[in-house]
Amino acid sequence: MPEEITLYESKWLGLYRIGHWDFARRPNSDSCVGILAITDNNEVVLVEQFRIPVGKRVIEIPAGLVGDEEEHRGEALAETAARELMEETGHRATEIRPILSSPTSAGMTPEFTHLFLATGLSRETEGGGVSGEEITVHHVPLPELRCFLAGKISEGLAVDFKIHAALAAAGIGF
Repeated sequence: MPEEITLYESKWLGLYRIGHWDFARRPNSDSCVGILAITDNNEVVLVEQFRIPVGKRVIEIPAGLVGDEEEHRGEALAETAARELMEETGHRATEIRPILSSPTSAGMTPEFTHLFLATGLSRETEGGGVSGEEITVHHVPLPELRCFLAGKISEGLAVDFKIHAALAAAGIGF
């Protein structure tokens, strides 16, 4: 394989070339987790936040980078999922199990997304993320999810595909 060339690199994102192929990678993480959190009342816990690259608010499952901060380097994927779930939604889960691992966008980045199903939830805080994040938490009854997402799209928000991928991987229809 040809040598990797660094075209540009900041603290959070790099652009690289191997042979004829340019791609992006995070210098501080090669994985992220996404958490499909289902309450005992059959509600899906979703988050909403403004995403600069798409220029709008996005409805997503709770998610985060793996090992991107020094104090979390070497953390197991399930630990990252539990931490991100608590930070973003205020929920602790009694069970977090892996349901899918897949390249995030194989033609653009070597990053893998690891999806987890979280159940046995108890809400300990309001969530909302860490410093600099402005996250709104939504609890959506599963039978109302399709209408909820359609409503958010009609309001001009985007819906992240990982919601659908996680539901399918967990065998949950809606």
